[in-house]
Amino acid sequence: MALNTDYVVRETGTNLFRNFGLTIASIITVMIALVLVGVSVLIRTGLDQATAQWQGGIELIIFMEPNIQPAQRQALQQSLEKNPEVKRYQYVSKKEAFDDFKRLFKNQPEMIDAVNADILPTSYKVVPVNPDIASIKAMRELYQDRAGVYQVVSADDTIRTMQSLFGFLSVMCFVVAFAGMAAAIVLIFNTIRMAMFARRREIEVMKLVGASNWFIRIPFMLEGLIQGLVGSALAVGSIYLFNSLLGNRLEKRGIELLADFVVPTGDLTSLSVLLVIGGVAVAMICSAVAASFYLDV
Repeated sequence: MALNTDYVVRETGTNLFRNFGLTIASIITVMIALVLVGVSVLIRTGLDQATAQWQGGIELIIFMEPNIQPAQRQALQQSLEKNPEVKRYQYVSKKEAFDDFKRLFKNQPEMIDAVNADILPTSYKVVPVNPDIASIKAMRELYQDRAGVYQVVSADDTIRTMQSLFGFLSVMCFVVAFAGMAAAIVLIFNTIRMAMFARRREIEVMKLVGASNWFIRIPFMLEGLIQGLVGSALAVGSIYLFNSLLGNRLEKRGIELLADFVVPTGDLTSLSVLLVIGGVAVAMICSAVAASFYLDV
């Protein structure tokens, strides 16, 4: 039996409004689940941006004077090599420092335009054997007064606490999102079941006159697609709002450490596309499975 567009649109609309309460519940549940997934990704991305220079176990950064002598730099490097408290270190050239700078300030193009590689200092990123506060403080004091060293900065309790806290929040959001998506799947299943049960006599007649299973399934699959699409769209809007409010809040508070916590628009757009695709795909597949499961009601 050929598929009729008017039939598909009419039946899909009828199914949506026949179980309007369940339809709304399914959309809201999909939205909440996707919002939590998005927030989890935003937290992880923002944390990586805000602590980009402290990734990989780096606890100490030794910035050198712009006019440091080769002998002074060699002496500093030899000291790092021989120091039993240093697990490993990495030399950062001016070009690499500028690449890091552009990554850290990608949300502030005016800062990038005002800086070039020549004015940035070279540095050593140090991973200590023992990352406790006392050892790092002692190492910082050891290198702070060496010839050719401009400044030594270290990760402190604030950075560690922030990494631990936001990492935990990200995981918890993802776990709750998984539970929410499971609830959304159950709701969509139940919505399809009730819609097919309400139309069981019509389905029997359609099968008797030669309608294929796919002909019967399509309106129910579109019902799930619409629920997923609307829920995804609401989730994307909520995530953009969350990111914007977070940025305004941090800007007003002037929290320097979290200045780059807000996710840039490009990354947010990519995340939004993935959420919409994921939400629609899950809802549509769930509807197709449910329609097949309850086709013989």
